[in-house]
Amino acid sequence: MGDRSFREGPGLMIKRLLFALFALTIFAPTAAQAWGFYAHGVTAKIALENSSADVRRKVAQLMRSQAELGTPQCRITTAEELATWADCVRREGWRWGYTAAWHYRTAPVCEEYNARRNCSGGNCINAQITRNLRLLADERLPDAIRLEALAFLVHFVGDIHQPLHSGDDHDRGGNERAADYGIVPGLNLHSIWDSALAERAVTSGPDAIVRRYTAQERAELGGGNADDWGRESWQTARDFVYPNAFDRKPCDGDLPSETKLTQDDIVAAVPVSRQRVQQAGIRIAEMLELAFAPGPLEEAAP
Repeated sequence: MGDRSFREGPGLMIKRLLFALFALTIFAPTAAQAWGFYAHGVTAKIALENSSADVRRKVAQLMRSQAELGTPQCRITTAEELATWADCVRREGWRWGYTAAWHYRTAPVCEEYNARRNCSGGNCINAQITRNLRLLADERLPDAIRLEALAFLVHFVGDIHQPLHSGDDHDRGGNERAADYGIVPGLNLHSIWDSALAERAVTSGPDAIVRRYTAQERAELGGGNADDWGRESWQTARDFVYPNAFDRKPCDGDLPSETKLTQDDIVAAVPVSRQRVQQAGIRIAEMLELAFAPGPLEEAAP
């Protein structure tokens, strides 16, 4: 972190300003262009690549009922649309506003983690993952209801792997911490992990992120349930996200209200963000196999 200690010539300053303005138009968070736009679509693609042919067939069958959802502005015809539908419908607050709390369950990183605290009536991401898994698995329900549950499930398993959807420092998951992303000003810590960093993470790495993973990779990336994944994200926020952004641990004292991620900070954060995207994709695949497996879900649900 910290400001540059050198002077820039006029030409370089103009180039940096133009790049910053361009980057702001790309990275500015919106309902559809956030972690949802970059990472959610990728997690859905990873999940389908690592699902059985039977699961892919059943997903495609449910998607054919998308017109019955009554959301013509938020269609589900592709994996990306499936993964981002839950964010898309939030634009109609009068109809879907009640789902806003389902996208997170933040807990202060300097207090003991409790997965069920602040989840009254199941209005948090942990509970909604479990609920929508049950709905998806219930073949007695109409396809449109199960498709809605599928869309929520795929999205929420993605959201819970974004560290700042589970851990915060009394700052609404980093939304109240102003932060620059390299030379791009005017963002906040949450939006950086949602958008700019997520995009770099899914486009970086030695291997394609959307592919059929080996059995060993799936074993290493998969496993657990919503409470486990929330705890992982909370710990990542505590042990990496805040120290990376502020150069000190959040529990050592109050953090400043603004910061800047340097190029070194960004490079260090990319593999952390990339792994969370991979874990989300593989775990969505596991949830789909569980939901579409023969027999009652109660016998096998996490």
